[in-house]
Amino acid sequence: MSMLHSQTTRRFLKTSSLLIAGLVLAACGKQEAAAPAAPAASAAAAPPPAKVYVVGTDAAYAPFESQNEKGEIVGFDIEVVSAVAQKAGIEVKFVNTPWEGIFNNLAQGDRDLLVSAITITDERKQTMDFSAPYFDAQQLIAVKADSKIAKFDDLKKLKVGVQTGTTGDEVVTKLLGKTSTAVKRFESTPLALKELESGGVDAVVADNGVVIHYVANNTGAQFKTVSDTSFTPEQYGIAVKKGNAELLEKINKGLADVKADGTYDKIYAQYFGAAPAAAAAASK
Repeated sequence: MSMLHSQTTRRFLKTSSLLIAGLVLAACGKQEAAAPAAPAASAAAAPPPAKVYVVGTDAAYAPFESQNEKGEIVGFDIEVVSAVAQKAGIEVKFVNTPWEGIFNNLAQGDRDLLVSAITITDERKQTMDFSAPYFDAQQLIAVKADSKIAKFDDLKKLKVGVQTGTTGDEVVTKLLGKTSTAVKRFESTPLALKELESGGVDAVVADNGVVIHYVANNTGAQFKTVSDTSFTPEQYGIAVKKGNAELLEKINKGLADVKADGTYDKIYAQYFGAAPAAAAAASK
């Protein structure tokens, strides 16, 4: 092999080696560039969602609570508590809850509060706490238009319909006796009033707001109402689980606010035709 040929070969090999090294480095560079970027620092954890307070209500007690044609729970109580919750800065969800189990649902924690035309009584105060009163009520007797019943005592020898576990049930049971079979108990006041219409009972005793609303909206039933001074005035309250002072404070603050700014009076007039003072005077 000649000297010239040997040098040429070495130069060629050297150049080739450099080219190959450059390609390798370039390939490595591309791989490095294609390598995934390090993950960005994780964002701060989102705050937990605000608590939604579950409100139990027996939606069969118009005008206080009932279901419309869409299945939505509506009524005086619903609007009042919605306004109270807004003022209190809390979120609420209404759940239809049968009356017979409504207090157990509260005690077991399945409901956070209750609004269902619930009369504040000393007996109930032993197992639950109540807000300040938000509605004044009393018992009222419903009878057929041609009935001779003129006072509560006239019911002593008659069949009387009531809603189970209500204050109407309590006063009628006291009048007729605990073991009396003349006390006919129903799951709801409208069912008791239907029984009155069909002649199954002679009278129904229930809260005045419900009775007046039913009679006004069921003129074909031909009912009339009878009041009696022996009925003790009652007040409705929003119930919370016994000892839940924090929630009770929020509810009372919100209730005071809606009464102070006129919201409560507007809701009341929408359902009962006048502000509370005027409505009370008209009923005397």
